[in-house]
Amino acid sequence: MDLSMIIRPEHTFIGVSVTTKWRALQNIAGKAAEAFGIEEKKILQALESRESLGSTGIGSGIAVPHAVVEGMTHPRGMLIRFARPVDFEAVDDVSTDIAFVLLFGEANRGEYLNVLAAIARQLQTPGILASMRKARTAEELYSDFLADSRP
Repeated sequence: MDLSMIIRPEHTFIGVSVTTKWRALQNIAGKAAEAFGIEEKKILQALESRESLGSTGIGSGIAVPHAVVEGMTHPRGMLIRFARPVDFEAVDDVSTDIAFVLLFGEANRGEYLNVLAAIARQLQTPGILASMRKARTAEELYSDFLADSRP
């Protein structure tokens, strides 16, 4: 799967300053609304609803907030590195510094697991997370994440 078709360079952010998971979701919804042309309130409600089912903090400082959002015609994502780690109530109790946001339309609901698996495979590449955490710019963060993954 070509992750560069889901997460675009212009949807990569570094140094995002938030204090809580809920503020992070609000910030994400605002960025996604601007990026994807969907109403911010719809995105926030979808993300909060999904998060209330269980944390999207998957461990090792990574969270994958995701939701089905009315009006999304293609799977889209964002890559965010927070200025300071945020408590996403992850399974390993490690605060989140990197979030992969995934938004899908109802017709693409089944693709979520494929995208998540592709992200997980990429993060298993030796040195990827360390280089992502050292990146100084959004461009470096994006490039480090996708290093050696393009088909």
